[in-house]
Amino acid sequence: MAVGPDDRRRFQTYWADEQLPFLGLPDPGHKVANRYKQQVKVFKWGRMPLVCIVARDGRIRYAHYGASMSDIPSNGELLDVTAELGDGST
Repeated sequence: MAVGPDDRRRFQTYWADEQLPFLGLPDPGHKVANRYKQQVKVFKWGRMPLVCIVARDGRIRYAHYGASMSDIPSNGELLDVTAELGDGST
């Protein structure tokens, strides 16, 4: 799921235009971003990337707080975490 600062209408339009195969959650009031402590750096274009993997029990099992817009974990790293969650360790 991707969370973004736009309102519901803009999110729906973007998701439809781009035909994205996953869920999007509009967060115009930044409630979700603030709850997960997503960092804001005005001189680096605003909100920094935040990638969280939340287990079925609601616990955060992985969090990566990016230091720049290009600082995101690799797909392999994320797949490794999800594989660990699939082994019954949740």
